[in-house]
Amino acid sequence: MALFQLRPVPSRLALAAASAIALAGLAVSPPAHAQSEGNILIADQFNNRVVEINPATHRVLWKFGNGSDVPGPHSIVGVNDAERFGPLTLLSGTGTPPGFPGCSDVMNGCPDNRVFIVEPGGNIIWQYGQAGVTGAGPNQLNTPVHSIFLINFPGHAGPHVLITDQGNQRIILVNLGHQIVWQYGTTGVAGNGPNQLSNPNSAEVLTNGHVLIADENNNRVIEITTRGQLLKTFTDQGTVSGAAFASRLPNGDTLITDSNNNRIVEVNGSDHTVWQYITSNAPGSNPAPLPTRAVRLRNGNTLISDQFNDRVIEITHGGKIVFQQGTINAPGSGFNQLNGPYDAKVIGDFTGLTPPFGTD
Repeated sequence: MALFQLRPVPSRLALAAASAIALAGLAVSPPAHAQSEGNILIADQFNNRVVEINPATHRVLWKFGNGSDVPGPHSIVGVNDAERFGPLTLLSGTGTPPGFPGCSDVMNGCPDNRVFIVEPGGNIIWQYGQAGVTGAGPNQLNTPVHSIFLINFPGHAGPHVLITDQGNQRIILVNLGHQIVWQYGTTGVAGNGPNQLSNPNSAEVLTNGHVLIADENNNRVIEITTRGQLLKTFTDQGTVSGAAFASRLPNGDTLITDSNNNRIVEVNGSDHTVWQYITSNAPGSNPAPLPTRAVRLRNGNTLISDQFNDRVIEITHGGKIVFQQGTINAPGSGFNQLNGPYDAKVIGDFTGLTPPFGTD
């Protein structure tokens, strides 16, 4: 998921985010529980649910998704991303291809194609995209893998949602009135030329107002201006294969989820490795776990969504696992079990909130 800045989240930003939704005429009920900061929000992809867990007890404190593989008001299919802002949660219902867990339709797959906001009680209060409809027209998406709620975006005041619309090969900025007001990538065209992407998997707005994009099938991470100028490309000297996620760290380095190489790699401004961790080296690992997300926490540790190892792990800089949710390479839906977790974030630590920006 991308569009987040690694820093403490001031309460005024969370309040501003919730206020922006309220001002748009959307009802927001009080939080379901008093204190969520420090809990972990996990997009449990093939269980068709998002869960908030207490890291000390591993127990589920909140969830959205009843497990159904048909998208609806209380279900989400193949969820790839979840962002908590204020009391609200932004979810990306990607859908599941045929033959994958969590989908009973082995011929056609189980599309979802929605990005939506839910309040603590689990009611959808805003949505872009139509349940089960795949398209590129107004209010249509094709495999939205990542989204972020923005209080502001360079050149566009007010709340917006930035969506990585993977199947349409584009990043789009949508206002709460469901209008696309900014786009990078040519709709429906996969490529690596100007204004082209190939299977993008995340996008993040940086503090300098630029946009950082994990351009997965082009095996690169790019930094662009909001006018579409390509400024930098990160490939770890050409070794990245399947850039599933990227974020800019406070020290200026870029953290990349190098999925096909089963590793998380941090590169400096010269695109050289300064740190890496390989998830497939663990005893009992799936030979190709294909990790999908990694975020650097305020304590210096890294939280990894180790997808086909069916776990979320927090590791120290030295590679020691200090937290694990799920049993390695053992999918399930019971206590302390996950099935293909695609995304995980510590609430109040790594979020989609970014400060207001001017124009670039």
